This record gives sequence, structure tokens and C-alpha cells, in this order.
Amino acid sequence: MKDSEIYQRLDTLFRDVIGEDDITLKPDTTADDIEGWDSVTHISIIVGIETEFHIKFRNDEMEELKNVGEMVHLIQRHMH
Repeated sequence: MKDSEIYQRLDTLFRDVIGEDDITLKPDTTADDIEGWDSVTHISIIVGIETEFHIKFRNDEMEELKNVGEMVHLIQRHMH
């Protein structure tokens, strides 16, 4: 799956979870960049990603993520 398709699907997921229609994720986007992306919302985002992409993350993988770009790479690794 191409990065652009993953970003499109993530944009939709983030918009639904956070309730903002103007979210556009970039590789360097972090929780600090998006109002409403807090620890509680983060759990909903992770569950949403696992459901959307039919994958399962390990806790240690999630703790290492620094930005959305790393999240996209992790999604790709799990899909192969």
C-alpha cells in the first residue's frame, strides 16, 4: 500500500475520532500539532488504526513512535 493511501485513510480516521474536518496529517505531525489529540483520544486512534488496517500493534512499538511518519512506516511493516 502506498504512503499516500495510508495518509488518506489516517486523515479520515483522525477526523472521525477527533471530530475536526480539517485535519491533514504529514510525516512530522505529532499530538502537539492537533488540538484534541490527547492520551484518551490516542487510544481511540490506535484501536481505529488496528481495525482499519487489520493489524495489531505491540505496546513497545507504540511507545517508540515520535510522529505520524513513523506510524505510517509501522503500519506498512505490519501489512507485509
